[in-house]
Amino acid sequence: MKRVMLFVLTNIAVLLVLSVSANILLNVLGVQQLPGGLNLTALLIFAAVLGFGGSFISLAMSKWLAKRMTGATVIDQPRNSTEQWLVETVRHHARQAGIGMPEVAVYDAPDVNAFATGMKRDHAMVAVSTGLLQTMNKDEAEAVLGHEITHVANGDMITLALLQGVLNTFVIVLSRVVGYFVDRVLLKSDRDSVGIGYFVSTIVAQIVLGILASMIVMWFSRRREFRADAGGAKLAGREKMISALERLKALHEPTQLPNQMAAFGITGKPGGGFMRLFMSHPPLEERIAALKQAP
Repeated sequence: MKRVMLFVLTNIAVLLVLSVSANILLNVLGVQQLPGGLNLTALLIFAAVLGFGGSFISLAMSKWLAKRMTGATVIDQPRNSTEQWLVETVRHHARQAGIGMPEVAVYDAPDVNAFATGMKRDHAMVAVSTGLLQTMNKDEAEAVLGHEITHVANGDMITLALLQGVLNTFVIVLSRVVGYFVDRVLLKSDRDSVGIGYFVSTIVAQIVLGILASMIVMWFSRRREFRADAGGAKLAGREKMISALERLKALHEPTQLPNQMAAFGITGKPGGGFMRLFMSHPPLEERIAALKQAP
C-alpha cells in the first residue's frame, strides 16, 4: 500500500503545484483562452507535457521520498544474520526474475509491511519493516519479498506512471474546460482574459477530477496485486505465499480501524461499497482464494 499511496499523493501534490504555476504561463502563451474560445489543441499538448511530467517527476522522486517518509536505511553491509539473509533472498529472487539487484532497506515500524519502488527495473528498492522481520517466519518473509520483486519485474511503477500521466492529461484539460464554462457561461464574463471565477473553478475541478482519477489508479493497483501474488508464489512457492497472506489476515483482522481509514488498511477490508473504490489492495481473502484456485 505504501508504494501506491506515496506515488499517488506525491503526484497530486506535484501536479497541483505545476498547474497553479502554469496558469500564468498559459495566459502568456495564449493557450488558456483566445477571444473566440479555448485553444483546445494547444491546451491538449500543454496538458500532456504537464501531466506526464508530473507523473514521471513523482516516479523519479519515489525512492528518495520513500526513504525520507519511512526512515528506511539501505543495507550497504549486512550487520547480522537477518540482514545477510534478507540481502541474499532479494538477490536470489532478482536473479530468478531477470532484473538487476535492487537496493535492500529496512525501516523501523511495528506494522508488518514491505514495499518496492523505483523508476527503473534494474535500479529499484525493496524495503521491509522491522515488524515484518520480527513477526513472520523466513518462508513467509521470502514469499513477501518475491511479491515485491515481482512488482519490480512487471514494471508496475512505470506502468502506473504512464497511466497516471494519461489521467493527469485529461484532468488538466477537463478542469480548464470546466473553468472556461463557469467563467463564460455561468458568470457570463465577456473579457478577453479569464477572471477569478475561472481560476477558482479550475482548481476545484482539478481536485475533484483528480480524486476520480485516483479511483482508476487504485483499480489498476488491485489488479496488479493479484499478478504480484502469483509471481511471489512462483518465486518462493505457492504454499509460502498463501501462508504469508494468511498470516497478514490473522494479524490484521482483529484490528478495528475507523470507518474513514478501513479502506486503506493492508487487509483491504472495505468500509463500504463506495470506499472499496479507494482500496489499493484487494481484500486478503480474495487474494488467498485466487492463489488456491490457480492451476
